[in-house]
Amino acid sequence: MIPPADHPAIAPPKIGLLLINLGTPDLPEPGAVRVYLKQFLSDPRVVEIPRLVWQPILRGIILNTRPRKSAHAYKQVWSEEGSPLAAITRRQAKALEGQFGDGVLVDYAMRYGRPAIGERIGALKAQGCERILIAPLYPQYCAATTATANDEAFGALAKMRWQPAVRTLPPYYDEPAYIHALKESVEESLAALDFEPDAIMASFHGMPERTLQLGDPYHCHCRKTARLLGDAMGRELIVAFQSRFGRAKWLEPATDVTLQALPGRGVKKIALVAPGFSADCLETLEELAIRGRETFMAAGGTHFAYLPCLNDSPAGIKMLRSILARELEGWVGAA
Repeated sequence: MIPPADHPAIAPPKIGLLLINLGTPDLPEPGAVRVYLKQFLSDPRVVEIPRLVWQPILRGIILNTRPRKSAHAYKQVWSEEGSPLAAITRRQAKALEGQFGDGVLVDYAMRYGRPAIGERIGALKAQGCERILIAPLYPQYCAATTATANDEAFGALAKMRWQPAVRTLPPYYDEPAYIHALKESVEESLAALDFEPDAIMASFHGMPERTLQLGDPYHCHCRKTARLLGDAMGRELIVAFQSRFGRAKWLEPATDVTLQALPGRGVKKIALVAPGFSADCLETLEELAIRGRETFMAAGGTHFAYLPCLNDSPAGIKMLRSILARELEGWVGAA
């Protein structure tokens, strides 16, 4: 069928793949950090406190004190490419271009900050993507990460007259490809060290303990990832949870407390890995690699190494290609 001469141009149907990560401020400056934190900490998925109680605390105290401290931390890890998280996620998207055929367009977005999820979904649709795989890059499911990324995507879809068909990437905490990639990455990093660690610690981002009691599977997913990685490597890992915030009881043991206690238990040499992060970011490069080192060495440790995330390494991209190709099955070739 030939359309009329005055018919609007229609792009050939394509498939979109949208990688999503947490987010970052535009600049390592207090003003930009304040904008980012306001969006992040206003998300009811992140802070599960009634809005009428939480917003006065957020606006009256936190947003007037924390941005300067956080900006200082960001400055220590900022690069010529900008925020490490944004730069690495952008490189991951670039590395996956063309991996699924010419009909699959790969893009990336941030849940908080830029590029925004709704903006990129709209851009993919404008390029002819009638099917989009929403892919939050969180190995372990958590309502405060995976669910809120999907919420934002669904919110953008709710405003569209002509919606694309969508799928979402499930958590991949126990995927053989993921565990194998972690093992390969950790062993490669260990081989490059000039010391043999007494122990390896797996540090995951913390969550309030209440989330576990309410049914969030995150704690269980983290524990299983660590167990499977330890089994694959033939050694047990020390598991801890970082980034505590506020007065609520958080998942334990805490990373900083554990690092402080280990030298007194005879663990003087430690290697630390963060299997819950798909890309290095403030929480790994500043909180673990810098402050974690300081805590461990001040407590009597002699050797400390932070092992990088999978990032856009060959092992990491191979793993992403594997799990994403499976989720695209039935679509690729059908567009």
